[in-house]
Amino acid sequence: MKNVQKPEKIHLGRLISEIGKGRFVIPDFQREFDWQPWDVRDLIKSIFMDYYIGTLLLWEGNKENYRKLGCANLYAFTKEADPEYIVLDGQQRLSALHYAFFQPKVNFRNRKNPIYYFIHLNELLDENFEEAFSYNSATRYYNDLVTDKKQQYKEHIFPLGIMQHGSWEIDDWIKGYKDYWSEIAEQEEDQDVKNEYSGYAKNALKLKELFKDLLDNYQVSYISLAKQLELNKVCDIFTHINSKGKPLDTFDLLNSITRKEDIYLKDMYREASKTLDDVSYPGFEMKSYIMMVMSMIKQNYCSPKYLYYLVPKEVKKIKNKEGKFEYQTLIENKEAFNSLWDTSVTAIHKTLNTLKNQREFGAINKRFLPYPSIIPCLSAIKHYVEQSDFKNKADIAGKIKKWYWSSIFLTRYSSSVETTSTKDYLDLKKWFDNDALEIDCVSEFIGTYKSLDLHKEVNSGSAIYKAIFNLYILNEARDWDSSELPEYEDLDDHHIVPKSWGKKMGISKEINTILNRTPLSGNTNRNIIKDNLPNVYIKNMLAHNDEATVYRVLKSHLISRKAVDILLRDNFSVEDYNDFINERKDTIINTIYKTVIDDSVELPEDLGKLNTSIEHIELYLRGLIIDRLQLNSRNDIKEQIPPNIYDKFTQKLNRERKRNPSLVSDNIEDVNYWMQFSDLQELLQIINAKTHWHLFETTFGSKDKLTTEFNDMANLRNALRHSREVDTIVRMKGEASILWLKQQLKI
Repeated sequence: MKNVQKPEKIHLGRLISEIGKGRFVIPDFQREFDWQPWDVRDLIKSIFMDYYIGTLLLWEGNKENYRKLGCANLYAFTKEADPEYIVLDGQQRLSALHYAFFQPKVNFRNRKNPIYYFIHLNELLDENFEEAFSYNSATRYYNDLVTDKKQQYKEHIFPLGIMQHGSWEIDDWIKGYKDYWSEIAEQEEDQDVKNEYSGYAKNALKLKELFKDLLDNYQVSYISLAKQLELNKVCDIFTHINSKGKPLDTFDLLNSITRKEDIYLKDMYREASKTLDDVSYPGFEMKSYIMMVMSMIKQNYCSPKYLYYLVPKEVKKIKNKEGKFEYQTLIENKEAFNSLWDTSVTAIHKTLNTLKNQREFGAINKRFLPYPSIIPCLSAIKHYVEQSDFKNKADIAGKIKKWYWSSIFLTRYSSSVETTSTKDYLDLKKWFDNDALEIDCVSEFIGTYKSLDLHKEVNSGSAIYKAIFNLYILNEARDWDSSELPEYEDLDDHHIVPKSWGKKMGISKEINTILNRTPLSGNTNRNIIKDNLPNVYIKNMLAHNDEATVYRVLKSHLISRKAVDILLRDNFSVEDYNDFINERKDTIINTIYKTVIDDSVELPEDLGKLNTSIEHIELYLRGLIIDRLQLNSRNDIKEQIPPNIYDKFTQKLNRERKRNPSLVSDNIEDVNYWMQFSDLQELLQIINAKTHWHLFETTFGSKDKLTTEFNDMANLRNALRHSREVDTIVRMKGEASILWLKQQLKI
C-alpha cells in the first residue's frame, strides 16, 4: 500500500483527551467489548510499567463512512461524540482506557455495578506493580471513596478517574495529598510516626514527576489509514487482521521465539504429556502450567509478561536490595532452559500424585479435583521446599496444606490465577521463615470457616462441593457392604437420602447438597440403598452385620451416631431430613477444623502430662514477668519488652486480628492477652535482657544455667508438638529442666 498509511505516535495525555472528546468510533462489524475487569487493570498496569501495549490501526473517517459502517461510540461513552477515526484494531484497548480513566456510570459488561479503578500510591512508588492497581464494584463505600479526597489521601489511593481532567487536576490532587500529610505530621508528637507522615508528604513530588512523565512521554503507536482509501480495501484489511483465528497464546509465542535457540517447545510438551496425562487426570492443558512453574521457580512471578524472560539470553531489569536497578539473564542457554523445563514437569507430576493420594489431598481423579488452576503454585512451592535446607519440613508441609484448603474453601483460584499464584508463592515463603507472617487466606479462613454454607453446595462441579468429597476420602470412607476400603477408581458420589424421595417431597434441589452425598461404588448403591430410605437400608445393615462395625463404617463417611439415629426415624419427613443434614454439617465443619486448622498432636498419656507441665511453667513465667516488670498496660508492654520481641508480639497480634478482629479489639489493652503471644524462647529473652536480669537473678541464679534449662525444655516441647516419638535423651533432659524450673519457681 502506497501513500495511504502514516505511522505515528500519540502521548498518553493527549490520547486520554482525545478519548474524552469521542474521537474514536467502532464499526458495526467489530465484536462487542468483552474484556473482564482484570484485563482493564492489567492494561493500566502495563502502561505504568512502560510496556508496549500494541499498535492501533485507525482509519481517518468522514460522515459517509461513519454512516455506511454503522459506527458507534466506545463502550460506555454516553456523551455526544466528535469522531475523527474509525478503529480497525484496538477497540478493546481504547474502550478499556475510556472505562478506567473516565469512570462512566455504566455497568461493566455482565456485572451488576459499574467498576472503579484505583492506584495504591505506596505500592506504585515501591514499584510493586502487582499490588499497585486494583478495581472494585461501585458499592456505597466506593461511590463515597471516589468523591471523598480526604479518605483517598488517608488510604493513599488515587482514583484513575482523576486522570480524565489532565495534568492540572492531577497536580491539584497531589497538592492536596501533600498538604493533608504535612498537616498531620505537624500535629504528631511521636517522632517515628511524624517522620513516616512527613515521608508521605515528600512523596508528593515523586508522584507529580511520575504522572507528568507518564502523560507527556508514554507513547502509544498507531497507524492511520488515509480517509481516501476505498471502503472495500479497508474491509479487506480488517478481515485479514481477524482471519487468523485464536490469537497466539504465550506458549505458542515462546515456541516461535525459542526456535532460534534450537528449542522446540511443542515437541517437548508432547513428550511431557506422556508423564502428565495419566488416567486419573486426563486432558488438562498443562503446557501453560509448566511455563508458570518455570517462571515461579526462576523469578517468583508467573504472569504472561514475565514468561518472556525465560527465553535464553534475554535480559531482565531488576531492583536489588539497595534499591538500585541491575540487569540479569535468567536463562543462559538451551541446556539451562531444558533443565528448568524438566524440573517443572517433574514438580507437576509429583503434585498430581500428591493431590490424588487418598492420604494427602483426596482428589482421587479429575472429577473431584477442586481447582486445577492451583496446580502451578502448589508445584512450585513444593519444589522450593524440596530444594531448601529447612529443618522443619513437617511444619512447612502443614502450612502448605492449610494454604491449600483455605484457598479452596475461599474459592480463591476461580479467577486472576497468575496474580493469586504469584502472591501466594511469595507469601508462603515468608511464612515458612516466620510463623507470625501467616498467609492472609489462612487467617481469613480460620476466622470464617464456621460460617461455610454447605447446604447450598448442590453443584457437583463447584470447588467446595469437591473439597468436601475429598474430606470423605481422607477420612477413609469405607464400603458399606464389605466395610473395607474401596477401590477409589470405582467411587462416585451417591445420595444418602434418595433423590427420588426428595423430588416426591418437593425438595428436588436441596436433596442434591453435598451434605446428603457420600462416596459409594455403583454396586453398593444398587445392592444396599436400592432407592430405599435410610430407615430401611440402614436397619438392614444393622440386622445383618455387627452393630459396632456398621456405626464405624458410617462414621468414616462423617455420619455421626446422632445422624444415624435421625436417619432411622420412622415416617421419615422433610423435618427429619433437615435435622440430618444440619447434624452432618456440624460433623463436617468439625472435620474441617481438625484437617485444616488444628495443630495439636494427640499424645500418649505420659507425654501429655509432660506437655501439661511445660504449659503450667509457661503460664507461670508469663505471670512472673508481668509482676516483676510491673506491666499494667499496652504502653508498658511497648516500653518494657525488648523491641525485637515486641515486634514479634505485634506480628502475631496482627495475624490474630485477621482471624478474629473483635476479640483483638476487646483485649488490646490487656497485658495478659499480649503475653499469651510469647513462646518459651521469647520469655527467656525478656528475662535475660540486661535491663531486666536484676529482677530475676535471685530466682534463677545464673543466666547460663537458665538458658541451658530453657533450651532443654524447649527441645522437648518442640518434639511433643511434632511427633509422638520423643528421643530418649531429649526427654530426659526436658524432664530434668521441668523439675529444675519448678524448683526455682517454687511450683
